Amino acid sequence: MRMYELTKGVANPKKRLGRGLGSGRGKTSGRGTKGQGARGKVKIGFTGGGLPFYKKLPLRRGLRNPRIFKKPRGINLQRLEVFKQKDTIDIQALADGGIISKKDLKIGIKILGSGEIKKALNIKIPISKKAKEKIEKAGGKILNV
Repeated sequence: MRMYELTKGVANPKKRLGRGLGSGRGKTSGRGTKGQGARGKVKIGFTGGGLPFYKKLPLRRGLRNPRIFKKPRGINLQRLEVFKQKDTIDIQALADGGIISKKDLKIGIKILGSGEIKKALNIKIPISKKAKEKIEKAGGKILNV
């Protein structure tokens, strides 16, 4: 093994601009001939003296936090069948049972009336009218939300 074989592909030498025609980047140093690009730097967004594109766009004003505009996530009644008879169900119980994620804790949830439930459960979550009827029919209670 030779010394030049050790460094092969590890550290490529820096391109030396303007060091003669034989270097591959001589004379104009890879900038072409004449023009604005050859003479100096061009600002980002510069469009040849016209109004830059980003200034043509409308201003962004007001609230831009999408989380505060999200509606509560709906959970159907049939998903509550995993709980035992007479269990009290709140948001934390749903998170512990793996029915909702931590992200849903911030947004909020609401129980919807799709599906059937046969267990009497005590609910401490916002609930739809249809779901309320079905839970009370099964012998459950809706506690203060």
